[in-house]
Amino acid sequence: MTGIEKTAAKRLTKFAWGALAALIFAAAGAALWQTPAISAEEAVVIPPPAMDEKPAAGTAKAIFAGGCFWGVQGVFQHVKGVTSAVSGYAGGDKDTAVYETVGTGRTGHAEAVEITYEPTEVTYGQLLQVYFSVAHNPTQLNYQGPDRGPQYRSTIFAESDAQKKIAESYIAQLDKAKVFPEPIVTTLEIGKTFYPAEDYHQDFLTLNPTYPYIVYNDLPKVENLKTLFPDLYSEKPVLVLAANKS
Repeated sequence: MTGIEKTAAKRLTKFAWGALAALIFAAAGAALWQTPAISAEEAVVIPPPAMDEKPAAGTAKAIFAGGCFWGVQGVFQHVKGVTSAVSGYAGGDKDTAVYETVGTGRTGHAEAVEITYEPTEVTYGQLLQVYFSVAHNPTQLNYQGPDRGPQYRSTIFAESDAQKKIAESYIAQLDKAKVFPEPIVTTLEIGKTFYPAEDYHQDFLTLNPTYPYIVYNDLPKVENLKTLFPDLYSEKPVLVLAANKS
């Protein structure tokens, strides 16, 4: 069994498909990208951050963890101004940054996505707004949807003190506004190294649009991005494997 086959089997085991799987497969043939039939999580309309970075020339990086990296990567690959979104692991050591090992929940890693972006096109604050609004549910502690364990925690891996302050300010702002039914449990970690995941995890949403887990959990996130953030949405995703081949 290949790595991706093992991963697929593990995801499906976690998610109780039963009759729901049949329904999803039936819906898969109809306009998946335009009108996902079923959504695991509803997006939440939230205000933009009161504190943000000042746009500067060049590129910057942001690292977010919010459950399975397939969906988080898929969302940010469709954000204008993002030049790269790579699935990987952050929070632990290099030697244990391997999917099967991270999956034990004992390595300190979280499945994360490293985003390279142009601050003149999209700011760190705007990326945070997408992260909290459509990319994941920030009120779920050490799980996201069907995935359980600290490797699926909601975490912002700040690249600088400035990013940490912006994220802290935004979390406080959202909690005060009570835009979510429960408090935000997103943690902040700084000074942690990001390690890219195996190739078979990269671009998974784009390459597997009829895969049941993607149909139910992740395609709706991309549609929500398009609906709630039309000015930030890019129809063509920025793909990792395509960039590696160029």
